[in-house]
Amino acid sequence: MNSIVEKEKKLILALTKLKKLNLHNPDIKKNIKIMSEQKNQLEIEKEEIENKYKTLADEHDKLSIKLEEIQNKEQLEEKKRLEFSEKIDELNQETNTLMDEIDKWQM
Repeated sequence: MNSIVEKEKKLILALTKLKKLNLHNPDIKKNIKIMSEQKNQLEIEKEEIENKYKTLADEHDKLSIKLEEIQNKEQLEEKKRLEFSEKIDELNQETNTLMDEIDKWQM
């Protein structure tokens, strides 16, 4: 309970100091204006960076899709190469078998 009372006293003291703050001081107004301009500039830069990020993210997605397509094509080509190699091996075996049969008949 004591801490609540202490916090309330600190809050009242802070509010009193804020009420006493003189906002009509030209230096304070100048600093507020400068800070406002800096804030606006930072917001503009933030928006530009967010737009660039979105553009880069979109490009990344497109490139990822293209890369996946290329990898799929390569896998398909490799599968076709293996099938072709197997067919050639089968033909070689059949040729060898036929050659052996021809040799047998010639003897």
